[in-house]
Amino acid sequence: MRRSKTPKRLALSLILTWAAVFLAAPVAAGAADKPKQTPEAPSTRYQRVTDPSLYVGAETCKTCHEDIFNNYEKTPHFVTTLENKRGPEWQGCEACHGPGKEHVESGGDKTKIFTFKGASAEASSARCLDCHSYGEEHSNFARSAHLQNNVGCIDCHSPHHAKESEHLMKEKQPQLCYGCHLEAKQQFNRPFHHRVNEGMVQCTDCHNPHGGFQTRQLRATASSDAVCFKCHSEKAGPFVHEHPPVKTEGCVSCHTPHGSANPRLLKRSQVNLMCLECHSLTIDAGAPATPTFHNQAQKYQACTLCHVAIHGSNFDPFFFK
Repeated sequence: MRRSKTPKRLALSLILTWAAVFLAAPVAAGAADKPKQTPEAPSTRYQRVTDPSLYVGAETCKTCHEDIFNNYEKTPHFVTTLENKRGPEWQGCEACHGPGKEHVESGGDKTKIFTFKGASAEASSARCLDCHSYGEEHSNFARSAHLQNNVGCIDCHSPHHAKESEHLMKEKQPQLCYGCHLEAKQQFNRPFHHRVNEGMVQCTDCHNPHGGFQTRQLRATASSDAVCFKCHSEKAGPFVHEHPPVKTEGCVSCHTPHGSANPRLLKRSQVNLMCLECHSLTIDAGAPATPTFHNQAQKYQACTLCHVAIHGSNFDPFFFK
């Protein structure tokens, strides 16, 4: 006859059973909570095919695309046909369009070669950036507002039919930029504006179309204003007595950079209204309050009549001189 378990053995058995349940529960929960492994997104970087037997050379391309080749000969890209230190994947037409052997043997099948027309901005730009990624000017294009909005290199540049020899641009500035930035076009048509339409200033003097780390793809932050100081060097300083808005918010705290209905590109039609935005009599104002004798009568409304060195002074803390 089978002996029954003693109370001590029964208690030990129960303890071991519950321990196994508690130890297994976190493992099961961890397995359930563990995210599923998803395949990595394919890289947008252009991977060149290095097999030399798949390349036919630019002269072969010319037999069918003579009109395009004649234009290509006049561009800076034609220098790639003289490349002799690297393989054929860096030479001529196939440096951009990829190997052409299958394209030729198929009688011109466009699916056998890379065509920029119809390709995504990321895919077409990746081929351009494989060569044009040198220096700060182009290295940040991947984070640029242009590429993020599906605007690639060939939307502004034309390797084969450029209207502007400089940088192979499709059109001259600022008309090229106005094609998308219509709000800037009307700003430069205001009575007082930077002379962009006259050709004395270009959009790329202040903005880097290939991207950067600043907002609106500016070439400098608002506080440093290096872009403005390239022309307005007398405002650069440093000064013994600085005007705080110039160092914190920059020139745009008072001026509109593209154009304005007010002289000196000011944001307000009256100078005193501009100054009172900071120099007001409110308790929470960060800047010094307006002195009591500045009662805003007619003779006190032209602040800069007395405070002539409003951008900064080396002599007077109140910018009188």
